[in-house]
Amino acid sequence: MNRLITSLLFLLFIVISLDSKACTNYLVTKGATTDGSTMVSYAADSHIRYGELYFRPRGTWPVGTMITLYDRGTNKPLGQIPQATETYQVIGFMNEYQVAVGETTFTGRHELIDSTAIVDYGSLMFLALQRSKTAREAIKVMAELVEKYGYASTGESFSVGDPNEVWIFEMIAKRTNMATDKDSQNSINIDRGAVWVAIRIPNGYVSSHANQARITTFPLENGKNSISSKNLSQIFNPEVEIVYAQDVITYAKTKGYYNGKDEDFSFSDTYAPLTFDAARFSEMRVWAFFNHINDDMKVYWDYVTGKNLKNRMPLYIKPNRKLTPQDLQAFKRDHLEGTELDMSKDIGAGPNHAPYRWRPMTWSYNGKTYLNERTTATQQTGFSFIAQMRNWLPNPIGGIFWFGVDDAASTVYVPIYCSINHVPETYAEGNGNMLTYSPTSAFWVFNRVANFAYMRYDLIIQDIKKVQSELETKFAAYTPAIDAAAQKLWETNPQIANEFLTDYSVNMANYTVKRWQELSDWLLVKYIDGNVKKEKDGKFIYNTWGFPVSPSQPGYPDSWKKSVIDQTGDKLLVPEVKK
Repeated sequence: MNRLITSLLFLLFIVISLDSKACTNYLVTKGATTDGSTMVSYAADSHIRYGELYFRPRGTWPVGTMITLYDRGTNKPLGQIPQATETYQVIGFMNEYQVAVGETTFTGRHELIDSTAIVDYGSLMFLALQRSKTAREAIKVMAELVEKYGYASTGESFSVGDPNEVWIFEMIAKRTNMATDKDSQNSINIDRGAVWVAIRIPNGYVSSHANQARITTFPLENGKNSISSKNLSQIFNPEVEIVYAQDVITYAKTKGYYNGKDEDFSFSDTYAPLTFDAARFSEMRVWAFFNHINDDMKVYWDYVTGKNLKNRMPLYIKPNRKLTPQDLQAFKRDHLEGTELDMSKDIGAGPNHAPYRWRPMTWSYNGKTYLNERTTATQQTGFSFIAQMRNWLPNPIGGIFWFGVDDAASTVYVPIYCSINHVPETYAEGNGNMLTYSPTSAFWVFNRVANFAYMRYDLIIQDIKKVQSELETKFAAYTPAIDAAAQKLWETNPQIANEFLTDYSVNMANYTVKRWQELSDWLLVKYIDGNVKKEKDGKFIYNTWGFPVSPSQPGYPDSWKKSVIDQTGDKLLVPEVKK
């Protein structure tokens, strides 16, 4: 029976990990940005994740209040824990103190799953945001929660940032180990908790993670910049740059995962050993980001293509230029363009060069297994964000949560200030869901456009990019003026300043959805039935007598024609007429 239960749990977590193991995060320090802000990005890539903007208002709670935690992958209730007496407002994955958290699942050693734990990765993120004013405090909160209540998920990499710092924080559960308490004779879990490592990204550098643990070796406790969890209270010392669970190495040794010297211990190699899949499907997305901003990434091509797993990329790199939120938005749209793996260039792209492949990611033919590339931009994204944190502004003005729903390649990132009073109805929780269409939901409106574009990608994406650029360029240009106006209001009335930022955020979000609905209608008219209506500057062209001019019919590229001929031979050949 125990073996059966273990097998069922394993299968359950495999299903969950297939859903959640598909996200991409960027971490950018203030020395690597044009304006001195810090940034954390996240893409929630999941076939069941609905794109909506979460809202948790600030609250105070009586002592003894309990909260129920739910598994983020299934919504199954996991258990209850005491609520904090005070919680901070959270919009999406950013709180009113400009603390932001993102994640990617790396699974790791599935046998370490703790079936008795009640805090999963999603609960950790929300609880940390509701209880933390800095990135360091968020790490401390998360570490203490899993130590007390266990960790109910597989391996996870977290991005944790505030206006001054960004950290990468990697964690995996410890397997349940029951023993009998001598005094009470009750069964107790003597291994509950997790093993983990957190590293601050040096100023001026950037990092990334995408469903593969990336922390390898790290300096052990030295009383200066590195501490273990037995001294967790020292995490607020600004000199501390590395924090780790005190048993992260000893636990690996007791489980037989590692038997080397402590100073040679590698978290990733021990708890999430590299595989071909990890390199090709996960590390490739990190490489794509790094390759946009560093000229030396070609030396790691053999690694990310899975040919040389020993040639690992560094945890962080120095970019060749300063970055903006708009840069990160562009990087989120990467399909491996400019590389030999660009999927828009092979026969699988169809005649309209779509850089997408429907799942599954691997497929078999004649006894051999093949793959579809896993690019950063992907059709099943529920939502993504760029959290921008600015330490020279009051928190309600300094934090901007650039938020988009659906496929990052065809979304629009709208500016949501972190302390607004309410979220726009078009992005609000409860406005539709993954199985319920809502015509006023941003998620469904963006999906209508994206799924239409997939059918004739090379043509339609150009029209999408025009409106996408129109909106995002406008938002970037507006930001300094909105900041200045909010600051002026803040000096005399912070409440009015926040109402101003709320109005701006809500209006821009709703305006974006309205503009996208208009785009959806316009695209249908332009591309109906395989024709392409003639237009100029977004206006369709009529003839002298007010009748539509004949549409163009672009046909198919020569590469596609050749493929058809290679497959059909002379079946479609029109015979030449002899004169």
